[in-house]
This record gives sequence, structure tokens and C-alpha cells, in this order.
Amino acid sequence: MQKTMDVAPNDGRNETPNERSDRNWDELMQEFRVLQTGTQILAGFLVTLPFQARFTKLDAFEVTTYLVLVFLAAAVTLLALAPVALHRLLFRRGAKAVLVTAASRILIVCLALGSLLFGGVAMFVCDFVIGRTAGIVAGAGILVVVAIIWVVVPLILRRADVPDGDREDARP
Repeated sequence: MQKTMDVAPNDGRNETPNERSDRNWDELMQEFRVLQTGTQILAGFLVTLPFQARFTKLDAFEVTTYLVLVFLAAAVTLLALAPVALHRLLFRRGAKAVLVTAASRILIVCLALGSLLFGGVAMFVCDFVIGRTAGIVAGAGILVVVAIIWVVVPLILRRADVPDGDREDARP
């Protein structure tokens, strides 16, 4: 089969639009695997807490925080599985480009909700072990770190015009 012109002719790849979609899909699935591992560990941790003797000592704020975290963990886990379900339902229908776009958007939502989950877990644990103020500081600190490494650093790199082979306007 003869290859057609690249989607982005200057990116150094000789791939058809379908091959590019396949590659992008594979990259997204790997990113979801990383995300799922972390959220599944946190979800497992949260599910075991009610069976601990000290769980009965939680105040109303801690119980509410706990329940919000359980629902956040469930939401992130279910959303992270959504691209797999979409793929199964749209399999062999020529919808790979649509799947890539949908999965990319779902991954961004998962990362945002995961950020809240990670910050919330840090807040919950520190609140219970050290105190409310420490919990709030820990949760806020995690969210600041997430904002820096997941938002600020990529924006700085974008502005620095770092060449990237995946960019549509990448230089050879």
C-alpha cells in the first residue's frame, strides 16, 4: 500500500492520517494506564477506610470530605474507562480520529478531577492525622504543585517554541 502525504508534512513522519490516528490512540491509552494506576490505588485506599477502627472518630467535615473523595475516585476511574467502552462500541466503524479527539478530552477531564482527588486525599489524611489547618495547607499545596507542573510548565514550554515532532507546524 502506498503512503499518502503526512498530515503534517514537516514533522518527519511518513504516515497516513489513519496511521497517525492509530499512533495517537496508542499514546493516549498509555497515558490512561498511568492515570488509572494512581487513581485505582487511591480508590482502594479510600474504600478500606470505613473498616478501620478510627474511622468512627471522623467529624462531619471529614466524613463529607471522605464521601466526596470516594465519588471523585469513582468518577475518575469510570471516565478513564470511557475510551475503552467507546472504542468497543465504535470498533471497525472508521471512527479512530473521533475516538482520539474524545479520549484526549476525557483525559484532560480525568487529570483535572484527579488533581482534585490527589489534593483532597492529602487534605483528608493531614486533617485527620495533624489537624484541620495542616490538612487545608497540604491540600492547597498539592493543588499548587499540580497547577505548576501540569499547567504553568507546559505553557512556558509552548511560549519557548520548543520544537515537537507532534506539532502540526513542527520544523524538520
